[in-house]
Amino acid sequence: MDPLTLGAIVGIFTVMILFSGIPIAFGLCVISLIFLVAAEGFQIIGVYAETFYAGINSFVLLSIPMFILMGMAVAHSPAGKDLYTGLDRWLWRLPGGLVISNIGACAVFAALSGSSPATCAAIGTMGIPEMRARGYSARLATGCIAAGGTLGVLIPPSIVLIVYGLATGTSIGRLFLAGIIPGLLLAFLFMFWAYIYAYFIDKDSAARLKDRTPPTLKEKLEVLPRVLPFLAIVAGVLYVLYGGVATPSEASGVGAFLVFVMIAVVYKIYQPKKIWDIVKISMKESVMIMFIIAASYIFAFSLSTLYVTQSIAQVVVEMGLNKWLLFFYINIFLLVCGFFLPPVAVIVMTSSILLPILTDFGFDPYWFAIVFTINMEIGLITPPVGLNLYIIKGITPDVSLGEILKGSIPFIGMMILCILILCIFPEIVTWLPDKLMGKDAGF
Repeated sequence: MDPLTLGAIVGIFTVMILFSGIPIAFGLCVISLIFLVAAEGFQIIGVYAETFYAGINSFVLLSIPMFILMGMAVAHSPAGKDLYTGLDRWLWRLPGGLVISNIGACAVFAALSGSSPATCAAIGTMGIPEMRARGYSARLATGCIAAGGTLGVLIPPSIVLIVYGLATGTSIGRLFLAGIIPGLLLAFLFMFWAYIYAYFIDKDSAARLKDRTPPTLKEKLEVLPRVLPFLAIVAGVLYVLYGGVATPSEASGVGAFLVFVMIAVVYKIYQPKKIWDIVKISMKESVMIMFIIAASYIFAFSLSTLYVTQSIAQVVVEMGLNKWLLFFYINIFLLVCGFFLPPVAVIVMTSSILLPILTDFGFDPYWFAIVFTINMEIGLITPPVGLNLYIIKGITPDVSLGEILKGSIPFIGMMILCILILCIFPEIVTWLPDKLMGKDAGF
């Protein structure tokens, strides 16, 4: 059978399996096994098992559960509340300052936890009631937290960027550096929209500011001793990664240990039951991600064995498309994938197909990683999956899912604007990695 036809059949069956409700990892394993046995016979089962094991037989993968453990320790402490309180007290005078402080808290908490759902839950639980109590619409209050939570997959240490590095063989340290400036840019664009909304659309914002008692300098400073140690840990982890002092696995392990020390010292969280609850949740999340990585590795292997990947790449190159037209089509494809699948699954399923094509057209793999990740962020706040939407719905059951989505739409526009800016100025992504780690394959 023609490889492209076979690829189309695999794609149709994959969509059917995933929409059946079966867990993604199991679905990918079943599809891969069926088509490999059909094409190669039962002798392929031995290779199948070895390939599955090879998918997770990497020392670098140890950084994933360690960063998850680090994030869950922060998420299950009052650190999110302190971040939110501190930023609110410093930005209270700014129009839309409460929304801006929530987005800022999301950005900082994302850097601490590396998790989008954890960021949404931690900041949203405190921030949304406060915004609504002070007159902000439910639409804006829920939308800004849903969007702000997505920063957790872009600002390092990001689990998504780690998985991308493993799937593509690119440097995780360079990926983290590449994500810093675009992550801050995206947070700024979110804040910019909040300011525009408060200043030009929501005319009551200034009136709400007059009714508020200004925080004292003492109130502004008192939260800093609790927050700064956690920020110092993140800065230290990133420094040892970029400075070549430690590998990602070593840095993540030390970071997780130090975070546990800090939540014990700062917040008195040292009871065995509370520590075990954090470890248990982290273990569950880690196993799920590892299983998806291994299953997706098998899926990519099956596509390669069936010559589907190579045929698609060859056809695309022979089409003679303009590089930017090709890039546009790939972005649409990634957006659609992000609507239905979590970022980790999309990366390990598609990167082996897309990256060789894009590099042949002269695109930088690290620049594409950031664009890829922003596409996945959009998927987190769009149905039918839209994980962040459902987390916000759980926090605010009286607000309809439609209202939360409407509040998120302007922030989706900001993400698309960010992608356009990165297309025009790719140096926003590549400058910092090239400055600190030397030149790599150019854009």
